[in-house]
Amino acid sequence: MTADPRPVRIGIQIQPQHAQYPAIRAAAARAEEMGADIAFNWDHFYPLYGDPEGLHFEAWTMLAAWAEATSRIEIGALVSCNSYRNPELLADMARTVDHVSAHDTGTGRLVLGIGSGWFEKDYDEYGYEFGTAGGRLNKLRDDLPRIESRLAKLNPAPTRHIPVLIGGGGEQKTLRIVAKHADIWHSFGDVETFTRKSGILDERCAEIGRDPLEIERSVGIEPKDGTETADALHAAGGRLFTVGVGGPDYDMGFLADVIAWRDAKNA
Repeated sequence: MTADPRPVRIGIQIQPQHAQYPAIRAAAARAEEMGADIAFNWDHFYPLYGDPEGLHFEAWTMLAAWAEATSRIEIGALVSCNSYRNPELLADMARTVDHVSAHDTGTGRLVLGIGSGWFEKDYDEYGYEFGTAGGRLNKLRDDLPRIESRLAKLNPAPTRHIPVLIGGGGEQKTLRIVAKHADIWHSFGDVETFTRKSGILDERCAEIGRDPLEIERSVGIEPKDGTETADALHAAGGRLFTVGVGGPDYDMGFLADVIAWRDAKNA
């Protein structure tokens, strides 16, 4: 594939766990002030690590609050669980947050991150059917056209084409869904895994006649990876790099490092 001409972008996943909301809100404001491109939360109902019954908040109501509390940074869930909401409702929620986030410029800032779901405790505690991984992926495949159709019918329409980010790396189902519906693919794993799966995504795009350069490649990075790993991922086609931070402290040190790295890359 031809090298992606997009500039490097930096995201931060502000994990809505083990903190009260004022600290979460302050972290989002700080990320915007520092120059991050996207602020994500996640769509779970319980902490993923630490005290399993610790402090935790819901994703989409928080995104609406972030839309008002920020003015430049894009916002989204990394990722919203498709199982938790009717697809037409999710489309309407996304359109509404899009409009709320457009308060300064008239153009919305929502990224619609979505995945098939995996955290069984959420399902059990909130009464959703967990089913199988394959069944959840089939539902995501079937629901994305419904989301797209509802977005096209809403009045008022979204302020822009809301970018769809799909997370996951399953080679037989997930990457086919990404090839058909995603503007951004979010991946997990090391450089070798990212490179291999990115190549498979190119193949899935070729199968349906889509230009693979239409899909921005996103990957999570950690402080232990350093910017050297970010360099290798960039060479392999990564363009959006996201750092996760957890409560209660929300340490922004590595975010500052990768923002400086981004600025040097984009100079």
